[in-house]
Amino acid sequence: MVSPADEINGGESAIRDVKLSTVVPGSITGEDNTYQFTDLDLAMKLHYITTVHFYGAAAVEGLGIYDFKKPMFLWLQHCYPICGRIRRRDGGRPFIKCNDSGVRIVEADCSMTVAEWLDRRGGGDHHRLLVYHQPIFANDFGFTPLVFLQLTKFKCGGLCVGMRWAHFLGDAFSATQCINLWGEILATQSLPPHFHLISGSGPSSGLCLGLGSGLCRSLKMLKPLGDNWLTPNNSKLQMHTFHITQEHLNDLLAEHDEVRPFELISAYIWKSLAKIRGNDAKIIVTVRKKGGSFDRNKLLGNTHQMIGVVEAKTTSAVADGNPLDLAKMIGGGKLVDETSVVEKWLGDQNLDCVVYGSNLTFVNLEEVDLHGLRFKGRSPVFASISIGGVGNGGAVVVGPAVAKLEDERGGGRSVSVVLPECEVDYLNNELRGFWDTVSIRS
Repeated sequence: MVSPADEINGGESAIRDVKLSTVVPGSITGEDNTYQFTDLDLAMKLHYITTVHFYGAAAVEGLGIYDFKKPMFLWLQHCYPICGRIRRRDGGRPFIKCNDSGVRIVEADCSMTVAEWLDRRGGGDHHRLLVYHQPIFANDFGFTPLVFLQLTKFKCGGLCVGMRWAHFLGDAFSATQCINLWGEILATQSLPPHFHLISGSGPSSGLCLGLGSGLCRSLKMLKPLGDNWLTPNNSKLQMHTFHITQEHLNDLLAEHDEVRPFELISAYIWKSLAKIRGNDAKIIVTVRKKGGSFDRNKLLGNTHQMIGVVEAKTTSAVADGNPLDLAKMIGGGKLVDETSVVEKWLGDQNLDCVVYGSNLTFVNLEEVDLHGLRFKGRSPVFASISIGGVGNGGAVVVGPAVAKLEDERGGGRSVSVVLPECEVDYLNNELRGFWDTVSIRS
């Protein structure tokens, strides 16, 4: 949770004057309107998606808080499920009560410039100060907002838009397209004519009978958590972001033109972590990547990504293996799609699980539209996306790099890792040995 008490830069807080408010839809949704989760939606209930978009002063000059809030009334009128609150019927399956409770808006000021903030390298996850975080706990289960938007003004006149999105609303494609829609309405003051809202379809047809526990390898099953929707971890996790420039990526792909960037980046990190973890490393990794077709004009739902697993023969086969061979395994040679298995497993409403971090998890978000949230026609100078609620196995998110500051080259890939704290520095050193990565953001 962001507050003025959060301290960075030698104990002096850079985030100040935090204000909270709520924006609701511009019209009443209606009585007894609900949004029913699919089983795959509920598999994601311990996870959330975080995005940060940074803008220079020219993109937001003359725009005040009212200008940002005004288009939200129309936006939320059509995306009304994200304004609801979690309920259960008789203690059973969760659903969203579409009661127009709204999204939480956080306003804050920063004593640094955008460039100064982005130039801070090598420490902890300081972007967390730009995204308000409030998990769903039993004490406020029915009151916690599902979406938070934090608008942080920098002393240079720039702005950061930080979003926390409950993953059960939809995957990263849904989250980014939803916030991009807000930007479109801000620009045109109208809803795009081709907009359509996907609604959850409820539970699947039931459990897949006869499956043993070893056949659903992409999940880590937990003891029932009740209304405490927070991933239990035994180790302290840290987030770190690597920026791989387009120039360096081209060099890598020239040597390994048989695979794609996501697969090759994942292979190098898998190999590095296998060396770091030694005998403690699992030989199975989880892979999440785009699955099926995606309609950018349809929102909500965890339908745009598949969940699969890749299994190596031994830990040494990974630690000492050829990255090209590992990349080919991740790219499909050894990838087993478990999406339908996961959904059928979760037909039982009492099951709780971890997806991201059940095993070391690689997430392909290269096609997520991080450029799409524009103000005055201007794209962000920097943007990134990450996953929260990760289990002890850790997660690696590969997304597009948006880096357009004067001293940097755009393009390439942004790689956000969430790993046990003790592994981050070791991974950094390992990766430098492989590809001499130079641009690192945390």
